[in-house]
Amino acid sequence: MLGVKTVGNATLIAYEGAPVLATDPWLDPAGAYFGSWSLLYDIPPAERQDILDAKYVWLSHGHPDHLDASSLALFDKDRIFLLPQHRGDRILNDLKGLGFNVRAMPDREWVQLSPRIRAMCVSDYYQDAILLVDVNGRIFVNINDAADRGWLSFVRRVTSQYKHRYLLKLLGYGDADMINFRDQDGKLVLPRAALRIPLSQQMEEAARIYNCNYIIPFSTFHQYRRADSVWANEFATPLSAYANGAGAKSFTYIQPFSWIDAETGHTAQVAVMQKSDLVLTPEQFGDNWSDMLSAQDVTAITSYFRRREHVWNSFGWLNFRVGGKDNVIDMHGSRSTGIVFEVPRGSLMAAIEYEIFDDLLIGNFMRTTLIGVPSLYPNFTPYVAKYADNGRAYSSAEVESYIENYRRRSPREFFLHKFATSTERVVRLLAPKDTPLYELAKRGYYTLRQHR
Repeated sequence: MLGVKTVGNATLIAYEGAPVLATDPWLDPAGAYFGSWSLLYDIPPAERQDILDAKYVWLSHGHPDHLDASSLALFDKDRIFLLPQHRGDRILNDLKGLGFNVRAMPDREWVQLSPRIRAMCVSDYYQDAILLVDVNGRIFVNINDAADRGWLSFVRRVTSQYKHRYLLKLLGYGDADMINFRDQDGKLVLPRAALRIPLSQQMEEAARIYNCNYIIPFSTFHQYRRADSVWANEFATPLSAYANGAGAKSFTYIQPFSWIDAETGHTAQVAVMQKSDLVLTPEQFGDNWSDMLSAQDVTAITSYFRRREHVWNSFGWLNFRVGGKDNVIDMHGSRSTGIVFEVPRGSLMAAIEYEIFDDLLIGNFMRTTLIGVPSLYPNFTPYVAKYADNGRAYSSAEVESYIENYRRRSPREFFLHKFATSTERVVRLLAPKDTPLYELAKRGYYTLRQHR
């Protein structure tokens, strides 16, 4: 038995006789994002045991649908956990503190895991990582839900050395992100996922960008189950939508939850069952929307954001509407810029205490209203969730040092990446999404990414 299976949400299992490697083992015993997410399809018992028996377990990043504490508790403590090499080492230190056997993989270097399986980890400054897995001379490019931040040209150079190139990547309408934005009247701002753009277009683009000739949808098989987030299921991507890729000429489409034989190339379906759509109450996860903040809570929230210097200076205020009461934190930016977060106290204070604010955003039960700013990027989410919560870089000087650490890993690619993203930002300001001008500029941007 030599090959790869995909199951769950973002789990790849690589076999050489026995299971050698499993990635991002979200086994879903307790849900994710404060109980808001659960797996869309059950992991079959045999594959579940293979995940637990794998010699190596690779964790891409800290989101709970990829790194789930209740799932990790099911593993033997002698299992070897492989992590990206990140500035701050939060996950590495946390897992070591819990007694796990943890190793940071050297960035952009092959690590031999068994005679015919090797893997290479590539990390980036958003505390994300991808994994290239060579199984018997076939390469599996596990992008999970990451986006290129200075590593695309390197990946293309690596994949160009292989005849069989399999891309495992988040593909979908776009609900696997923060989509619970509200206008000032409390009405939902329809997310891009509402457009339900045919996935064949995404797949064609991904095959070209990543230089792969096989595509397997990956890292998007979740459902919402909290009573205050089930509304988002309307924008999720059904499994049937991926069939649009089956007739493509530029790549071979492989269905999710498949076995790929690394000797013959033969593929076969892994039989999975859709999980029940049982709706659970917020109270089952420690949240009561009527609970209000105490003065001590407000002090803790203020301290949390004051420490994130860039955010503190970029916004005039943040308002945490909890239990129907506004709690406004005055900051040092323009008074015309602010954010309203309407959220239950329990999950909010857990996010503040454990420094996992991104989990509130992606859980999509917290309602967010932007005032005077077009987006949470680039001045909020990266500085809160990526640089501070996970990277342990809080002050402006610490963030500068943090970014420099990643720049030094590949200076030329980092420069060109920053140039490309700056150009993209200008395009977004000048051309609305889904207009001919925007699509033309986007194609030019991706061309630049591919050839830098």
